[in-house]
Amino acid sequence: MAALPAGMLASTASVAAPIDTAGRIDLHTHSHCSDGTLAPAALVELAVARSVGLLALTDHDTIAGCEQAHQACRELGIRFVAGVELSCRWHEHILHIVGLNIDPRQPQLASHCQRLSGLRRSRIEHIARRLSDAGLPGVRLAAPALNAPSPTRTHLARELCAQGFASSVPQAFERYLKHGGTEEADTPWPELSVAVECIVRAGGVAVLAHPHRYGLTAGGLRELAGQFRAAGGSAIEVSLAGMGAAAAARAAALARRFELAGSIGSDFHEPGVPWRALGRFAKLPDAITPITACLGL
Repeated sequence: MAALPAGMLASTASVAAPIDTAGRIDLHTHSHCSDGTLAPAALVELAVARSVGLLALTDHDTIAGCEQAHQACRELGIRFVAGVELSCRWHEHILHIVGLNIDPRQPQLASHCQRLSGLRRSRIEHIARRLSDAGLPGVRLAAPALNAPSPTRTHLARELCAQGFASSVPQAFERYLKHGGTEEADTPWPELSVAVECIVRAGGVAVLAHPHRYGLTAGGLRELAGQFRAAGGSAIEVSLAGMGAAAAARAAALARRFELAGSIGSDFHEPGVPWRALGRFAKLPDAITPITACLGL
């Protein structure tokens, strides 16, 4: 079980208000440091309004917002878990591994995130060139993404909407940004084992994020979960906003089979998306060890 990094879980001695140990738990959220729309402090304010008592910030491939979110949680009296969502490769699939209770100051983690940010920048620049070749203003469309700590395709999708090339983010993805382009295949994302090791070295708990989104067969999911566990992974998301009953049951079965704890979260990105509302998810299924046990809570 990972040790707790000093100072990253708010304590009763360091907050302006009593810690809320009840309320909702949300361990998968994003700020504008990656592909969310809210600043970290604004995200915390919304969490308080949504009665979230334990919050993790898990931006894609960056820990840039953790300090601001931690400070806001201290001031508003809710518990904070520093987190990150690392991109990696397993066979031909691009996966996401959430790291919870990581130490954002750990040098190897910071170096790893810097490398991933560079890969993301290269990918966005490649997509921008492809958009330019198609007659769109690729450089202008890519500017907001390249100004973010962790550039994402969602930045591009929003800009395509803002400049009138798509009517919605889903349409922008469908028309211009689908997975599987050459920039995706050529991006040298680190292997799964490297992402897990990076999280563990930073004192964190590695969580297999949204297993239902990878398009894997039942056998593929079992192989993935087994290799994730062997690499040092500790948990799997079994209760996530928008996860259907069948997908949740498969994730719970994997948790039981491979002795993985169950994590819960919304995968929140922005207000106004009802299926990803902050703090919205189902309870853990029976016979699943809660992720809070791995976090020492």
